[in-house]
Amino acid sequence: MGLNLIYLVEDSGGTSRYAHELIPALLECEPGIELTVFVNRDAPSSLLRASWAPRVRWVRTRFGLRPIPWHLPYQLLALPARAAGYRLDLVHGLANVVPLLAPGLRTVVTLHDVTWLHHPDALPERWRGEVMKALSLASARRADRVLAISEAARDDFVATIPLDPSRIDVVPLAVTDGGGARPTPEPELRARLRIGDGPLVLCVAQKRRHKNLHSLIRALAAMAREDVQLVLPGRPTDYEAELRALAAGLGVGGRVHFPDWVSEEDLEGLYAAAACFVLPSLMEGFGLPILEAMRRGVPVACSDRSALREVAGDAAALFDPEDPRAIAASIGRILDEAPYAERLRTAGAARARSFTWQGAARGTLACYRRALAEPR
Repeated sequence: MGLNLIYLVEDSGGTSRYAHELIPALLECEPGIELTVFVNRDAPSSLLRASWAPRVRWVRTRFGLRPIPWHLPYQLLALPARAAGYRLDLVHGLANVVPLLAPGLRTVVTLHDVTWLHHPDALPERWRGEVMKALSLASARRADRVLAISEAARDDFVATIPLDPSRIDVVPLAVTDGGGARPTPEPELRARLRIGDGPLVLCVAQKRRHKNLHSLIRALAAMAREDVQLVLPGRPTDYEAELRALAAGLGVGGRVHFPDWVSEEDLEGLYAAAACFVLPSLMEGFGLPILEAMRRGVPVACSDRSALREVAGDAAALFDPEDPRAIAASIGRILDEAPYAERLRTAGAARARSFTWQGAARGTLACYRRALAEPR
């Protein structure tokens, strides 16, 4: 089996976590499996140094992803030839792209979502976004099988691309059991990031418009409590500038914090300090951050939309993401009603444990078998 990770760099976000967790789970679930992993020159060192790394064959290109995107022609043209040279029978693209022409080779693609069809601003810079959009749609249509990470995502693919539902396998993502970085102590973190003494509300999300962070800031302004501190970590974008202006205009600028990309230690510290985790997205393919918060014992409030509703189940406070007062009410109840917050804490931890990488690996292997067994 071949895994296409040519796209992977240090800051690949959720797709990087997917690769880091799925590969060892595949090796554990099927010890005899032979994996050939294609990566670029700038692949994350943590991936290449992982304890399981010696158990796979690494094929590393001589180029990185910038400034010239050589990875695109490589994935489309060179990868099939390299796979044939290694006598692979299947290649799995873990992030939306597989070779479009691959004679004698079966292909599986994980299509994480098509949010950008509904919210075009979810795409990166225009030329790169349009290229990735075209390649993602073409890959989904040409692949032998498509992996969706939620039933909501599957239904969206069928309705909007459209795809034949019989070609799609739903394999949810998961969270690890812990053992991560040591959290930065809360007093140190609050002092360094200039976060006030009130309850900390955390939202870990890309700063893009469909993440609906403007409604979260409006919800903060609508709350009766004036000590709540909202923390929105992540790399700055043009949308962040709008959010800062909105917070200042609503009189809550001093209580909305925008730390840049934070270390693993600081992120763990923010989770540990958080009284509530909120994800107000208008659309998600899965919503892994809510499981990450649940695993850490943080009460969660999230949108009653798409995959978020599916992943959260009854273990989160659900709200209409386009109603700031509804968002404020959900957060306020968690902050003010200790028994309710404790119930969400307990239910969330149990919910997170039901999503495992071993289950994801078993579902992925079953998809491979279907792809290999079906006539082309």
